[in-house]
Amino acid sequence: MSNRSTVMVSIVLAMLVASMDSTIANTTMPIIVKEIGGNDLYAWAFTSYMVLSTVLAPVAGRLSDIFGRKRIFAIGIALFLGGSVLCGLSQSMVQLIIFRAIQGIGAGIMMPFPSIIAGDLYAIEQRGKVQAFFTGMWGLSAIIAPLLGSFFVTYMSWRWIFFVNIPTCIISLLTLLPYKEVYEPKRSSIDYGGALLFGGGISLLLLTTAVEHYSYLYGIAGVTLMIAFFLYERKQSAPIVPLSLLRNRPVAIMNAGSFLSCIALFGTSSYMPLFLQTQGYSLLISGIALLSTSIGWMMVAVPGGRWVLRFGYKPLLIIGNLFLVATAIMLFFLRENSPFWYSFTALTVLGLAFGMIFTISTIGSQQLVDAHQKGISTSLQLFARNIGTAVSVTIMGAILTKSGSFYAGIHSMFVFGLIASLAALAMPFAIRSTAKRTG
Repeated sequence: MSNRSTVMVSIVLAMLVASMDSTIANTTMPIIVKEIGGNDLYAWAFTSYMVLSTVLAPVAGRLSDIFGRKRIFAIGIALFLGGSVLCGLSQSMVQLIIFRAIQGIGAGIMMPFPSIIAGDLYAIEQRGKVQAFFTGMWGLSAIIAPLLGSFFVTYMSWRWIFFVNIPTCIISLLTLLPYKEVYEPKRSSIDYGGALLFGGGISLLLLTTAVEHYSYLYGIAGVTLMIAFFLYERKQSAPIVPLSLLRNRPVAIMNAGSFLSCIALFGTSSYMPLFLQTQGYSLLISGIALLSTSIGWMMVAVPGGRWVLRFGYKPLLIIGNLFLVATAIMLFFLRENSPFWYSFTALTVLGLAFGMIFTISTIGSQQLVDAHQKGISTSLQLFARNIGTAVSVTIMGAILTKSGSFYAGIHSMFVFGLIASLAALAMPFAIRSTAKRTG
């Protein structure tokens, strides 16, 4: 097996377990609570995983620029493996929350590497095809995870939703070992202070979306730490997040655009299954509806790399955001009696939107920076999406909860989505047409 093939096997397996883990835990958590108790801490089993997996992604990207991809990626897999074992052995909700946090650290380290390593190994014209394959794995996990979760709790034990990660992670580590890294790391000192300020600030800001009481205090503390982080980073010779990336106009705009597009409609995938199940469709059928997003995604992601070389970044991002606005308009007209094909079509167009936006932005974040910044730049793009998704899910959930009826809440959610998608559409127009570097 070739050098490139072995690392691709490792990446795909790591992606599969990390993407499945959140979904499979969501479907089985009520069963877990019945056995080990701790219903009052229910939400923290998700929050600990979400916060740490989001915060660690940029840090992992920066560390990969300093120490190389293989070593940091292997550490992420090992932490996720250890966290999975401990989660499966948990005897209380407090233990599960702590061990889910360890899993979240591993997932946060692992998740940027498919895009980072693909950027190292593949030419631009091939990269869209590789990204589309990764997307397909996410779509597949959205269907497999609930089915596996149901199987384990029915015929075995909920603990197997975590133990099933063990052989997959071991194979992922073994197939990573023979990989001969093509990237030459640029060694420098580690900015521990910046990492702590960044992690603490972002964690507190994310907690405002998860806690019920005193969220404003978490917000104030988070903003304070982030201000301290930016002031501190300006004085560092090797910052954990190079502020020069924020002055790279096209890269900064792509990050902001991904953030806004995720705020607009990425939360849709969390609420459309609920909408379809309320209409009487099964869990499997609602999962198939989500698969349509992956279909649309892959349709544009596969040729995306070639399109970048031919047309540049700006026009493709504008087209992607026009798809996003079109999706928002379709969802704006979604009604209680809307047929299944209408939801399926809207989610397919949503896939076209995010497939275009994310593929082009990922390639841009890699090609418009120096080689020793590719890891941090790629992971910041992922970070922007994750933060936008967290905000989107929170806002949509609040709108749905406070509405007088379920269907009125769904409509209000997509009124918000339409307004936010129009804001996202404005972003790529700020990119100069000269931003076409591909080296």
